[in-house]
Amino acid sequence: MFNKLKQKLQNFVEEEKKVEIKPKASLETKIKKKVKRKAQIKEKDITELLENLELSLLSVDVSLELTEKLKENIKQELVGKEVKAAEDLAEITLKTIKETLTQELIQPKNYLVEEVKEKNEETEEPYVILFVGPNGHGKTTTIAKVSHMLQKEGTGTVLAAADTFRAASIEQLEKWAQKLDTKLIKQGYGADPAAVCYDAKKHAQSSNKGAVLIDTAGRSELDKNLMNQLEKIKKVVQPDKTIYITEAVAGNAAVHQANEFNKKIGLDGFIMTKVDTDAKGGCILSISSKVKKPIYYIGTGQNPEDLKKFEKQWFIEKILPRN
Repeated sequence: MFNKLKQKLQNFVEEEKKVEIKPKASLETKIKKKVKRKAQIKEKDITELLENLELSLLSVDVSLELTEKLKENIKQELVGKEVKAAEDLAEITLKTIKETLTQELIQPKNYLVEEVKEKNEETEEPYVILFVGPNGHGKTTTIAKVSHMLQKEGTGTVLAAADTFRAASIEQLEKWAQKLDTKLIKQGYGADPAAVCYDAKKHAQSSNKGAVLIDTAGRSELDKNLMNQLEKIKKVVQPDKTIYITEAVAGNAAVHQANEFNKKIGLDGFIMTKVDTDAKGGCILSISSKVKKPIYYIGTGQNPEDLKKFEKQWFIEKILPRN
């Protein structure tokens, strides 16, 4: 009996040896299997994330109109999307948010310095930039910064003091011209701004200067006299670019102002000032989205060199909340 039992046990062992023993699945294999499973994003999955985004954008002065538009675009992009179950929903949402914001911001293909150089190589005519915008937003200082930037690249500049309305405006630009060692064309207060611009362009042509930078009066966008002046200047000198100067601290009022200027005289782009003093700056996003024009530069201080190229990826990281 014992021998029979022993024989059965041996037979069992032999049979077990013939069976292929499969190793236990490794952790890596389990993760891969998990990744293969799919899931669809539901609206409830991103509700809290979108609410946080809304509060964040409104807190940095992005307009309510644009905030609602962005939320709806992101919702349409994400809801129903099939994703891998192991992926982080927050990361997917953040990526979509950045892509959506990127589409709303317009960054120029070429910045002003490059455009000036390109024209100077093709023709003997100077590149004319007309600067417009409200008083107090840093228009004159920005003109000085652009002049400094061009001069560093070897382009001679002529400044036109076409703000013949505001007291001390000519003297302010004259001080910058002296500091930068560049030519200023001016007349007296009350003179025709278009005549000043015409003289500045003629001087640039005769002296082989590559760029004319025109400073203008900065009254309200509702001021008919101002708009008539700007329209006349554009007809007389036919600027290559009309650049609107506004400050980042202006908030959503800047969106309306810029849009009105664009409707009445036509804008080609923006320069944002006082970005260094503003923890918000969301109006940059609102303006770019509303007016559909590029943002060329941002002002980061009061010195001539404090003008940086606008980079939309940098800006998006600036306004999005940090964990």
